[in-house]
Amino acid sequence: MNSSDSDLQIAGDLLEVQHLLRPAPEHPATVAEFVGLARTIAADRDRWAPLVRYDATTRWYHRLHTGPGYEVWLLSWVPGQGSGLHDHGPSSGVLTVLDGELTERTDRGKRTLGAGAQRVFAPGYVHEVVNDSLEPAVSLHVYYPGLTDMPMHAAQCAPAAATA
Repeated sequence: MNSSDSDLQIAGDLLEVQHLLRPAPEHPATVAEFVGLARTIAADRDRWAPLVRYDATTRWYHRLHTGPGYEVWLLSWVPGQGSGLHDHGPSSGVLTVLDGELTERTDRGKRTLGAGAQRVFAPGYVHEVVNDSLEPAVSLHVYYPGLTDMPMHAAQCAPAAATA
């Protein structure tokens, strides 16, 4: 046997070499793992769909899960509801649209997010999320560290035209 042969080369299929697979982390620690957590929860509709409520007077939200230093929130949005322009203080986050369609507005423009779309953001990222559609929407939000502050921002106004 050549010294460059590894267990993987010999077996030919990583899934057949169980001792080489890293165990799934109990709790996420990287951006990719938080994105993966959000996708896993999104795929488990039986877990989140029965919890969703719609409230015409305010956005509805429910803390779905917590782990060491992070939390997962489920939100619903009826048509016309929005978050207002805000950031998430010291928290990073993953926003995943579970159902319906949301619009994200930033100083760079707006983006329509359909079911399955994800946005990842760092601390200090300023945006507004709005349900501009005619149907309700549901989203999942993962925050690390857990959300302790959500500073609101004044809407950005276009600069006034210069007068001659």
